[in-house]
Amino acid sequence: MRHPALLDRPQTALLVIDIQARVHAAMCFGQQVEQNAVKLLRGFQVLRVPIYVTEQYPQGLGHTIPAVAEALAGAQPLQKMSFSCCGSEALMAGLKERGIQQLLLCGIETHVCVSQTAHDLLAHGFQVHVARDAVSSRREGDHTNALERMRAAGAVITTTEAALFELMVRADIAEFKAISALVK
Repeated sequence: MRHPALLDRPQTALLVIDIQARVHAAMCFGQQVEQNAVKLLRGFQVLRVPIYVTEQYPQGLGHTIPAVAEALAGAQPLQKMSFSCCGSEALMAGLKERGIQQLLLCGIETHVCVSQTAHDLLAHGFQVHVARDAVSSRREGDHTNALERMRAAGAVITTTEAALFELMVRADIAEFKAISALVK
């Protein structure tokens, strides 16, 4: 029996939020977010766990940064105007259709789109996990405060590596070597 706050592969999806060119350049932990988002994308692909990606007003903020876009392996981001990803009918329908109960969030900015998405997903009854090493804001204080607010609201604050190992559960599975190589 596993604790219900641990990620469970059959009911989990990754949500990559707005890692876009014009905003990404101003992030206080931008390089770390880029590297860990790519690790999560590749890890979720290895584990065959659903991935969703959003772009906030791409006409003004640009498209997903090249390293992340390349790791998407051709998946098309959902475009949105609402800060919360829950404003995307396509996203919400996709989650419901697949029976997703848990979401791991990464992206930018922690205190705007990530936080509003986390709060709204919680209000919709989802279990929300936030990879603290794969989210960022322009100012560290906004980032830290948003993580505290999300935790207080019921989100699980985790890390990239912890999330990937939770999804594997065991070291004797076929995907273990590939995931271990990603996190080194």
